[in-house]
Amino acid sequence: MLLQTNPYLYQGHSDIYSVTSHVMLTGRGANKFAESIGITMVPTDKLVTEYERKEWEKHKKYIAGVNEEFNTQAHDTVGAVALDSAGNVACATSTGGIRNKMLGRVGDSPVIGCGGYADNISGAVSCTGHGESILKVTLARLILSHVEQGKSVEDASQLSLQHMGDRVQGAGGAIVVSPSGQWAAAFTTKRMAWAAAEDDVLWFGIDPKEKLKEKLSL
Repeated sequence: MLLQTNPYLYQGHSDIYSVTSHVMLTGRGANKFAESIGITMVPTDKLVTEYERKEWEKHKKYIAGVNEEFNTQAHDTVGAVALDSAGNVACATSTGGIRNKMLGRVGDSPVIGCGGYADNISGAVSCTGHGESILKVTLARLILSHVEQGKSVEDASQLSLQHMGDRVQGAGGAIVVSPSGQWAAAFTTKRMAWAAAEDDVLWFGIDPKEKLKEKLSL
């Protein structure tokens, strides 16, 4: 388990801890922290579906790395960015994982500045795509660095994704929102399902350059 934390008052199994300034916890420590704040623990075998078990049985018969799997399989990263009425931004990224990875491999989703990043000054980003490529260019932070230099969120996203393709031959996508409410959904993969709620309008798409809209019923 890996957790990203805010300063938190919590009690461990044997010691009482004060507010922690730690940003990220992993492994046994993350499990203990999760238990101490009341998160229900689920046995690992409960997370294995019959479909995934069959897919694993099929794919374990040959050697395939992360790059090969990314280019031949569909993946299911779920990400979100949000802006509240006070101007605060937030991001969330949950990875769909990938088969045939090495034991101990960590993808981009839990790494701050790679799979996601949020800063009230510049905006919030959630990324999807080839994890190793995203890690190498710290994609989420790269996008916001362009925003901080005066680029629109759309231009910042396109520039950063193009840089990732040129620099490390990786494809991916990102959703971005700025503190002013400007937003973008950009990708260099074949498709990326996305949606954005703005006032009473829902924008959405899946194919390149597709941007559909419909009025929300409030």
